[in-house]
Amino acid sequence: MPCTLTLIALEGIPEVSPGTALAPLIAGALERHGLRVREDDVLLVCQKIVSKSENRFVELDAIEASARARELAARCGKDPRLVEIILRESTEVLRCAPSVLIVRHRLGYVMANAGVDQSNVPNSASRVLLLPEDPDASAAALREALSQRLGAAPAVVITDTFGRPWRQGVCGTAIGASGIVVLLDRRGEPDRFGRKLQVTQVAIADELAAAATLLMGEGNEGRPVVLARGLPPSLQSPSARAAEVVRPLAEDLFR
Repeated sequence: MPCTLTLIALEGIPEVSPGTALAPLIAGALERHGLRVREDDVLLVCQKIVSKSENRFVELDAIEASARARELAARCGKDPRLVEIILRESTEVLRCAPSVLIVRHRLGYVMANAGVDQSNVPNSASRVLLLPEDPDASAAALREALSQRLGAAPAVVITDTFGRPWRQGVCGTAIGASGIVVLLDRRGEPDRFGRKLQVTQVAIADELAAAATLLMGEGNEGRPVVLARGLPPSLQSPSARAAEVVRPLAEDLFR
């Protein structure tokens, strides 16, 4: 029997404002599509609508840039107030060059601009949007709200797009998760010729996030939620957290 994974982008989800409850919006979109969720489904939700609903906006005019922010801004050509916000969201600056500011986010991600963003943000000339305070907690809360509303608890993965240091372009990545194995450890299993796998750990949630991002888009598509169906029930996990994928500093291979 063929192995099939189906991804469906949910159309018609409106612009999200601070305080907007996401579960009713997603439930309404599922109903319009004639979809009834199952326990083994996964809902992939764009970080941006989660951050908007949690009011993670920061007004640039309310920010006073520090001397450090002004110095980095002069090197990378960014607004000093923006750089100040990036520094507040970060634990370390890893690279500063013209148009580039790579940092270690307070949650452990190595990324450009600490995820501080102005794309698809209303009034973006005067404000920016931060990542959720705790994306794993956001995913768990949304999953619980969906369970109460729908009578089933599909897994939830919060997605964002990251650049890669040795690859061009951005790629979907999981920054929050609830209900799904995010890192599948296959070490010790045999390959097709009986050799035991030595290092293979599969970033399941990241792979799903990358697939969903193809449907979500990066511009004005307006498709922030994707339903994934067809994953084996063995990938369900009540204790899942996307934080599991972040490599500990002690294991950093490039320091």
